[in-house]
Amino acid sequence: MQAPISIPSILFGLVLACVTYFYGVDSRFAPKNGDEYPYTHIVRMTNAADAWLPLQSEMVGIKNTKPPLLFWQGMLSTNHGAGWSLFNLRWPSLVYTALTTLLIVLSAVAISKNLSAGVLAGVIWLAFFNTYRYGRPYLAEPPEIFWLSLPFFLLLIVGKRLIESKLIFPLITGSAFGFALLYKSVAYIVPACLVLTLWYWQWRDCRVMECIQRDLFKVISIGLIALGLFALWFVFDPDPMAIWNEFVIGENAGKFAARNTSYLKDFVWGGDSVGMLLVTGVANAGFLAFAVFNLFYLAIRDRKSMSTEEKLLWIWIAVFFIIFSLPSQRSGRYLLPIMPAIAILLAMHWQQLSRWTFWLGLVLQGIVLIALAWLSWNINLWSYPIWHWFLLIGAIAIVLIGLFQARFTKTATLLACFLTVLSLSSSIMPLDGAAGRFDAKTIAALQGKTVWFPCDFRAKDEEYRFLIPGADIKGYPANQAKDLNYLAERYPLFAVQ
Repeated sequence: MQAPISIPSILFGLVLACVTYFYGVDSRFAPKNGDEYPYTHIVRMTNAADAWLPLQSEMVGIKNTKPPLLFWQGMLSTNHGAGWSLFNLRWPSLVYTALTTLLIVLSAVAISKNLSAGVLAGVIWLAFFNTYRYGRPYLAEPPEIFWLSLPFFLLLIVGKRLIESKLIFPLITGSAFGFALLYKSVAYIVPACLVLTLWYWQWRDCRVMECIQRDLFKVISIGLIALGLFALWFVFDPDPMAIWNEFVIGENAGKFAARNTSYLKDFVWGGDSVGMLLVTGVANAGFLAFAVFNLFYLAIRDRKSMSTEEKLLWIWIAVFFIIFSLPSQRSGRYLLPIMPAIAILLAMHWQQLSRWTFWLGLVLQGIVLIALAWLSWNINLWSYPIWHWFLLIGAIAIVLIGLFQARFTKTATLLACFLTVLSLSSSIMPLDGAAGRFDAKTIAALQGKTVWFPCDFRAKDEEYRFLIPGADIKGYPANQAKDLNYLAERYPLFAVQ
């Protein structure tokens, strides 16, 4: 296979990816999902209880919002609260994202027999906006994606001979799936085992009886190992009924209840429809979303000439999409585990993808960069270092070159994915400095005191604990922030927006 992109461009993209992912990783304003707040709250409260189980929370009904492995990770990375910081909570996510990237590279190299294509697949995965958004903060997605994907990566890397394993691979796979369940949700065992079954079937040349005779017991064993690991949560938690009510019924079964009018109407129409699931799933790719739609077209057009490995990747994608279209709560976030497969397929078909799908991505990147430059220039309250302006100028220059130089369009779009996000982080950088922090005198005056902050999301007051260590931070509804008289009557010390 011919190298799909020049070596210097790939290496530059890899360097940009590393800088982008590490820069501002400890920022309160980094792109993230609001679930980081309640997760942080549960870690802090469980640390304070000085016990691994049960998980603790001051908020009713959410202490078992996720299985314990995510919170134990946070307890260990912060040294049981002794090193309480956003960086210590988040660095394991970076490690998991890096490990997933490495496995993507190795898998793509094994499939394409080309190192450049393999590294390109890894860079594409990192260029997806939602890899950045969910792959750095303290969230369940980085470990979930790694553990769910690990068995499929191993099959792609080692090859068909691994399916003959009757002990080692099933044990590794069952354990990996079990860790994924203990990080995120027991529901993932369904698509994971179904994908594995169809991969066995595909490698048995679609012979159903042979697959049943030789592989069905292995898949069942894998599922039982994974579920057995997950069941340990119920065994060791002193309140298993709370897990059943809050996690199994509330967090999982509750996602099948009709969101608006009826299940069928929600399925075909509205913000929770299967069509929106497709759109939001593709939107995980960010500025490369148009290229993903183009990839779907190529798959339909060339379906009869697909290699076995391509079929396996598309099975992975299709099964997860179908399974997660069944709950009434449909979100592209649930499709993040298929994005590694999409990254590999994009790298394999990089030269076949239409230039115009990348050109559209460049237009969007240009709009965002110009908006950031205008805001940076016109916000007189903040000052930026000189490198911020060089970054914006360089990013806009690469976008312009890509727009008008056809041979550079694809490379420019890929590089600009990182430059645009890096420019965004650089633009909000002053908020992580003096403009977004309390001075030492204020922090000292608030030691040991209760301070109330406005909150528009569950447990958002947790982020203020990083600003005023040593104070007891509480939250009040953000819609009360304008009524100063009411706040003064109710709270001795409070902050307003």
